[in-house]
Amino acid sequence: MSRSDRAAERLALAAEAARNRALRPARRDDLGLRRALSDRLLPFLVAAMTFLAALTCAGFVASSGMAARWRAGAAAGIVVQIPDPGAPAADGRHTRRAAVLARLATLPWVASATPMSEGALADMLRPWLGDSAANLVVPLPAVVVLRLTATNPLPPDAAATLDTVAPGTLIEDPGLWVTRLTRLATSVQALSFLVLLIVALVAVSVISVATRAGLAARRDAIAIVHLLGATDGFVAGRFARRIGRLCLLGGLAGAVASVPVLAALLGLSAPFEAKGGPAIPLELGALAALPAVTWVIGWGTAQVAVRRWLARLV
Repeated sequence: MSRSDRAAERLALAAEAARNRALRPARRDDLGLRRALSDRLLPFLVAAMTFLAALTCAGFVASSGMAARWRAGAAAGIVVQIPDPGAPAADGRHTRRAAVLARLATLPWVASATPMSEGALADMLRPWLGDSAANLVVPLPAVVVLRLTATNPLPPDAAATLDTVAPGTLIEDPGLWVTRLTRLATSVQALSFLVLLIVALVAVSVISVATRAGLAARRDAIAIVHLLGATDGFVAGRFARRIGRLCLLGGLAGAVASVPVLAALLGLSAPFEAKGGPAIPLELGALAALPAVTWVIGWGTAQVAVRRWLARLV
């Protein structure tokens, strides 16, 4: 057979293959991937990893919100506690609470001094004491919230200044604690990111193993189709489509399964949240994005794994 005859035969075979591809159903399983790639084990594993990722994302968002609230609380003011506020002050003319307020009004580093009402103080203690916070037998100290001027920090002798007016008065500067708590929240965020990275790497490993198992199960069929002219992109695309669909199903199942757990955790943390509530839109956005992320990971991992396997096949 001459060279021109062989070329004509190859063109005829290519034309016949093109006609067959045009006539076959769009959803035809060309490589038998439904048998090679089970629709049970892989979605279950992806669902479990998505569930863990959802809880980790919730922890990341919650720690971010706590850090923001702690910083806002530090910027909101400094707390002054006046024990036994109704007792006479050192001057004998005013109550201890009135004497401290009068002294604060004369200090240059104080921009404002706002006494906290008994109802507000009871609301602040309610997450720890419940409804009995308003009916305590032990007298509560008077609480005054200070705002400092923009140019004057809290002086070191501030507590001693107020102690001369009403002995036992305490000033609680939350700056040090807020710094430590912010570092703790940052550490939790870093740990959450590390856990998400580990979950993603485990997902890539599981998907790679499943893809290689499917390739091994259909090795002969893939080799024949590849020799007949099927491109690497055709084979990789079929695997990626199947793997991506299974990962998407697993991601949806894992995200749905995490909703009751996240709702329960949200209910437990509600008493400790600020009036604006937790960052629910951010949490819902992260939860809704997880199935799409699982599809991307599955599709991309399958593409890479199949193309590398085909390169070694040649």
